[in-house]
Amino acid sequence: MAKKGNRVQVILECTEHKKSGVAGTSRYITTKNRKNTPDRMEIKKFNAILKRYTLHKEIK
Repeated sequence: MAKKGNRVQVILECTEHKKSGVAGTSRYITTKNRKNTPDRMEIKKFNAILKRYTLHKEIK
């Protein structure tokens, strides 16, 4: 049996990519500690389609 912990997998999706109208999507999978960061994450990550660093927000 796997042990239950505070670490969960989350998906980060680019916010600027949706507004740009360009086909495709930029998503990253990462983990976070539920105890330390209970609210949704926001991180600047590289978007390969737009070729620049953009804000990525956690999606459900």
